[in-house]
Amino acid sequence: MTNGFAPDLFADKRVVVTGAGRGIGAAVARAFLACGATVVAHAGRTDEYVSRDLTPGLASDRTARLTILTGDLARPGSGQKLAADILSGGERVDVLVNNAGTMVGRIMAADVTDEEYSRVLDLDIRSVVALTTALLPALKVAKDGAIVNTSSISARAGGSAGSSLYSGAKGFLSSWTRSLAREVAPDGIRVNAVSPGTIMTDFHRRYSSEEKLRATAEAIPLKRLGTAEDCAGAYLFLASNALAAYVTGQVIEVNGGQLMP
Repeated sequence: MTNGFAPDLFADKRVVVTGAGRGIGAAVARAFLACGATVVAHAGRTDEYVSRDLTPGLASDRTARLTILTGDLARPGSGQKLAADILSGGERVDVLVNNAGTMVGRIMAADVTDEEYSRVLDLDIRSVVALTTALLPALKVAKDGAIVNTSSISARAGGSAGSSLYSGAKGFLSSWTRSLAREVAPDGIRVNAVSPGTIMTDFHRRYSSEEKLRATAEAIPLKRLGTAEDCAGAYLFLASNALAAYVTGQVIEVNGGQLMP
């Protein structure tokens, strides 16, 4: 075991992780590398955070299995472009983790503009669907491909004020996960999602006050906020045919008991 993960669980597997430059995405990409995978990490618009969250302390054998790509997935056509960059490095994708996405900003419902609406949907929905659609043939080549989407506790709980667009987009992803799972099951592709609760990453440093975070932690049964590393195991489980071959169409809540459906 390496850092709690089996070092050969994803040996010879090619894994794509979007939004992998920091936070949950970086922790997930590092976990796959620890399990022997070859990882294509989409770092975000730039690789600004890569040296902070993704690459520090990586052994040379893991660095050799890591490819870093950049691109603004909020831009129209960006999903297709990223897919083309990924496929230029190989025609097979064993695992696709659709993790890129954010709230963009706290936008009160009465103040939503067409531009803000489009930006949230382009990033959190349209690019995910476009990238997945473009990579489905590569996932079919893998024979036992897996897709893991990142939803959010706000998809069920609704989120706090100013997050209606983001929460709605994540609600779409949860429903789309189930629908897509039914459609691609005959191709041997499993589709699931991880729904993180309040995870202490740059997302909440940017959008939540310290007072709100303290109150949230106190209300969580485990009495703490989650970490990006707390989430990584759920992605590995859902992506692994050794562990989850009969699991598809599920949304796994990772929230310390904050929400118990």
